[in-house]
Amino acid sequence: MLQRYEDADTHLIEGLQKAAFGYFLKHTHAENGLVADTSIPGTPCSIAATGFGLSSYPAAIERGWIERDDAAGRVLATLRFFADSEQSREHHATGYRGFYYHFLDIQTGRRVWNSELSTIDTALLIAGVLTAAAYFDADDATETELRRLADVLYRRVEWRWALGKSKTLSMGWRPKSGFLRYRWEGYSEALLLYILALGSPTHPIPQASYDAFAASNNWQTFDDLPFLYAGPLFIHLFPHAWIDFRDISDRQMTERGTDHFRNTQLAIRVQRDYAQRNPSHFLGYGRDMWGLTACDGPSRRQRMQGGRRKHFVGYAARGAPFGPDDGTVAPWAALACLPFDQQAALDGVKHVLATYPAVNHDGHFAGSFNPTVAGLGPAGWVDDRCVGIDQGLLVMSIENARSGLIWSLMRKCPALQHGLQQAGFQGGWLSAQSSMLPDPT
Repeated sequence: MLQRYEDADTHLIEGLQKAAFGYFLKHTHAENGLVADTSIPGTPCSIAATGFGLSSYPAAIERGWIERDDAAGRVLATLRFFADSEQSREHHATGYRGFYYHFLDIQTGRRVWNSELSTIDTALLIAGVLTAAAYFDADDATETELRRLADVLYRRVEWRWALGKSKTLSMGWRPKSGFLRYRWEGYSEALLLYILALGSPTHPIPQASYDAFAASNNWQTFDDLPFLYAGPLFIHLFPHAWIDFRDISDRQMTERGTDHFRNTQLAIRVQRDYAQRNPSHFLGYGRDMWGLTACDGPSRRQRMQGGRRKHFVGYAARGAPFGPDDGTVAPWAALACLPFDQQAALDGVKHVLATYPAVNHDGHFAGSFNPTVAGLGPAGWVDDRCVGIDQGLLVMSIENARSGLIWSLMRKCPALQHGLQQAGFQGGWLSAQSSMLPDPT
């Protein structure tokens, strides 16, 4: 059921959503379609931000912010680049075995920063590719080629290879040292990764891999309700940008009488409760001032409001209620929760904008801020950049709350449906559509 808004709220939401989409118009390379990681000049491409950008075009077309032909051309340029880019063990290649390096030179598309061949960031990119293929369904030459290349890119990813000699997927790989020692085990944003890997028509991982991933889930309770714990808020949001988890559940969720959608609603309550209790007494925290997630933050020793000094760690996966927490919050986080708790999202974003206007740069939310740090205004320390994945998440989350567009598109994606079923999800729309979609192979 779609949410209804007061006229003033609709104006606020649409303005912020349109501004978030504007990030991709400004920070996407015109020829190869690669999207910059952040708004800082000279920033390399983030393949995850590129995936979020690809997924944002359908919303922008439907809202009238870009013409369909223009958007289709931009998406096709991106898919052509990845389809034609070098896939090899060479250190400067764009990718290997269908996966791509986390960060690429935005001009050449070559690997930078000794970054890893990233499984999760490849999954976020491929999710964007599949979203574009689901939306651009016309029979003209551009959209037909777009769908063909999307199929090529998804089929090329060797998900099974990324298991190595383990049941669970590796977080990444480097040409000289091989697979990273860390693996995707336990509830995380990798929920999307496993579903895409299970649904592959060419290189699927076995169902046992999902079971091994889920075996490390950390179950807590909040208000006597079962809560699948993850501290950073983004973990509870990223997979939902593409997948409608309402009323579908895997084995663990079914046993506990819940689903991932309700679990994210509970995560919002956990965040707000923690911020209201404010056990570390950070400035500004409250029921309408929350959003602990992975983000940049102050670094080194900084003077706090009141004169004390504290050592800050910079980038960290901040979370609630078990931390880490240093008073740094993401100003966009409340709005990204719009599909799950409309009132909490609206109250949160209105409070942040009214109290800390410096966190909004020409309509774009800064990546994070920390009012406890002594600064030039009430917002204290403010990140000097916007982050591509944040902006894309806002476009998609807001659109899902307003129209359900992205969810509707991806419910029709055979591979995604197959991946969910292989993971043991059932019920709701998944059961209703199971007999209506073609075989993903």
